[in-house]
Amino acid sequence: MLTRKQQELLLFIHDRLGKDGISPSFDEMKDALRLKSKSGIHRLISGLEERGFIRRLAHRARALEVIKLPDTASQKLSQAVQKTAAAVKQTGERIGEAVARVAERVSDAVTQLPLLGRIAAGTGIEALRDTSRFMDVPTALLGRGEHYVLEVSGDSMVEAGIHDGDTVIIQQCDGVENGTIAVALIDEQEVTLKSLYKKGNVVDLVPANHTYKTMTYPAQRVRVQGKLVGLLRRY
Repeated sequence: MLTRKQQELLLFIHDRLGKDGISPSFDEMKDALRLKSKSGIHRLISGLEERGFIRRLAHRARALEVIKLPDTASQKLSQAVQKTAAAVKQTGERIGEAVARVAERVSDAVTQLPLLGRIAAGTGIEALRDTSRFMDVPTALLGRGEHYVLEVSGDSMVEAGIHDGDTVIIQQCDGVENGTIAVALIDEQEVTLKSLYKKGNVVDLVPANHTYKTMTYPAQRVRVQGKLVGLLRRY
């Protein structure tokens, strides 16, 4: 059983060790306990040491170690830790719920795009237009401007990760930078998805499959109808 002053001193030392990592000086202890002399502090420390609450560390100035706390102090400390843990848990749960709600809203944000058909030789995009067919596409995949969706036929772009049966999202445009995977309409009749390179008055349509050859056309025979901005695939 500790006296009130012994308990005050023990808790003061414990608090300072937790905050600063070193024991308070005897003057600081004296002031904190409102004692007139440091001799009273010496007696209190000796009493705490005899009862096994603190230990002096040899060869180190102001070196005290708190071994244990009174039961009441330990209970209060435990309760404080439990309350803090509960508060942290509640905060984490609230944050998790908020993130889930945001993710749900983002996942629910879809846009209906016209599904124009399949990219196949001998068919122009204009001939594929069917306003009765639409597809829900995540809005996050879309940029500015108008977009449409096409189904891929064939394996000429397989080495770019575009497989037969994939659905590609196309952003409408009439020009692209060299190397862009684009929808190209040839002679107003055939539509294809290839990497496009323009060199002067010549356009190269480059496949991503080593078994296919590059197609080269006069620039006036090729019209860009959009560029690839996204890909959807079902497994």
